[in-house]
Amino acid sequence: MSPELIGGIGIALLLAMLAGGIPIGIGLMLAGIGGMAVMIAPEAALIKAGVVSYEVISKYELGVLPLFLLMAHICFAAGASRDFFAVAARFVGHRRGGLALASIGGCAGFGAISGSSLATVATISSVALPEMRKAGYHPGFAAGALAAGGTLGSLVPPSGALIVFGIIAEQSIGKLFAASLIPVATQAISYLITIIILCTINPALGPASTRATWGERLRALGKIADIVTMITFVIGGLMIGWFTPTEAASVGVVASLGLLALRGGFALAALKQAAHATLRTAGMIYVIIIGAMLFATFISITGITEAMSGAVIGLHASPVLAIIVMTLVLLLLGSFLDGVALMLLTTPIFLPIAEALGYSPIWFGIFLVRTMELGFVHPPLGLNIYVLQGVAKDLSLGTIFRGVIPFLVADFLHLGAIIAFPAMALWLPKMMGA
Repeated sequence: MSPELIGGIGIALLLAMLAGGIPIGIGLMLAGIGGMAVMIAPEAALIKAGVVSYEVISKYELGVLPLFLLMAHICFAAGASRDFFAVAARFVGHRRGGLALASIGGCAGFGAISGSSLATVATISSVALPEMRKAGYHPGFAAGALAAGGTLGSLVPPSGALIVFGIIAEQSIGKLFAASLIPVATQAISYLITIIILCTINPALGPASTRATWGERLRALGKIADIVTMITFVIGGLMIGWFTPTEAASVGVVASLGLLALRGGFALAALKQAAHATLRTAGMIYVIIIGAMLFATFISITGITEAMSGAVIGLHASPVLAIIVMTLVLLLLGSFLDGVALMLLTTPIFLPIAEALGYSPIWFGIFLVRTMELGFVHPPLGLNIYVLQGVAKDLSLGTIFRGVIPFLVADFLHLGAIIAFPAMALWLPKMMGA
């Protein structure tokens, strides 16, 4: 049996395990160790698994993940998580569709704290959805805007997905953060344009609300001044080279503790809750990363990626066509895999092919996360949809999925722009010297 065939069987078995409900981390470990046992003998596979696991755990760069998670949870405890929507609502809520526009702004701002799509949609929807429904917004339109806006949390720095990709692909996290700024800004703008178009065609979707006074607007701005200053200092310092990623995350933790104290929430119970949530999430991600590295090691031994890239190049197809095929595969897998599982499964396979085709690994990281975001809102999995349905239990899944369709159209157009114009992701890191 050829090594490439063994690699293909290993991938198929992994997909079968995931479809059967086995956790992604365990599935990756079993497929990786089992595949290496077939390739290089069981004893050698166990030794290799121990070496790879130790190398992963001892990576200095891996410390950035739990630190940014801790920063986010401390900010949650400080009550800073909902203020972004309030600010945006004060400024644009009086316009048609204004509260939907505000929800996009709230998602972008909160994503800069959480770095997570699911956390963003759960938090912002719990605040924005009742307000929009009270103002007479169409339920499907309101839910669709929130589900789409929540995906901004996956790309806006400090994106947890980009941190994980940087660790797996051994790429600069600072460069990935810089590369994400233009794509996430244009993604948010595409959602705003979609809302404006929909409300122009059918004003009943998002009726105008009462105009806030400038005094109310300035007071709302004052509530987020501290958190915006902290995020700008931490992420800006990382991208211009003041801090390494781990140093930036450490500074963020210290700054968030100061924020918690300034807001009067510095208490042992809040710190314990933040630490507990951080350890639980970080532990889960560590297991997944170890599994991904074991699986990547198995895939590299089989040589399947070299065979696949050689086959793609041998077809003499354009690099763009190859990326489009990857996009279709990612969307198909995203129908039943969550975002992190999709990234960790496909990065060891697709990244070498993309590099062989001349694409930058930094660009590929942005492309992969952007494609992964589509999985959060497209059927049948659409995790953001289910999170929203958990917040508004009276809304059917069909209503939410129908509401998100116009935003999915905007997503596909935006993803097409990233593929057609790689400079969207590569220009800023080059200009900043990141």
